[in-house]
Parts: sequence; structure tokens; C-alpha cells
Amino acid sequence: MKKFIPFAIAGAFALGACASSGGTGGEGSSSVNDKDAATAILAAEHEQSRAKAKGFEWRDTEKLIKEAQKAAKEGKFDDAVKLANKAKNQSTNAIAQAEEQKNAGPRL
Repeated sequence: MKKFIPFAIAGAFALGACASSGGTGGEGSSSVNDKDAATAILAAEHEQSRAKAKGFEWRDTEKLIKEAQKAAKEGKFDDAVKLANKAKNQSTNAIAQAEEQKNAGPRL
């Protein structure tokens, strides 16, 4: 069940982004709202905790999440989602790196 939660969050976010992208497309119109930003930040935090548990948290991930939270508080939801997604991707890559390198060592 715990493995299902991040996929459910990511799926809900992806569907929300697709459903709301049919706006007028005019300059200054934003299809991302505070709930989308909060969902993206939550997903990034969850993925970060998974990477941290493996001991492979990347250097800038925490900073990106804090910047995303700040952007969301300022009402810059598009920026918040972009930053949160970047942090989530870093954590996903960190987890993949941990798996790939778990048996790394000298070959004699």
C-alpha cells in the first residue's frame, strides 16, 4: 500500500494538470492553482524521504523544495510546480542511482 501512494499522488497531479490545460492560452493566464502546487510539493517531499532513507539524497533537492514552497506562498504556482517537479525528479534519479550502485565496489 505504501508503494501505491506516490503513484496515486503523481497520477492525480498529472490528471489535474491535463484536465486544466485547456484554458484560453492567453498571456498571463495560469492553469495551475494552489492545490496543484501543494500536490507537487507533497509528491516531491515524499520522493525525497524515500531517497533519504536509502542514503542517496542529492545536494540541492531540499533547497528546491523550499524554493517551491516559497513560490507557492507568493502565489507563483507555475514556478512552484516546476521547482517541485525538478526536486521530485532529482529524488527519483537518486533512488535509481542507489539501486544501480548498491553492489559497487572494487573488483579484484
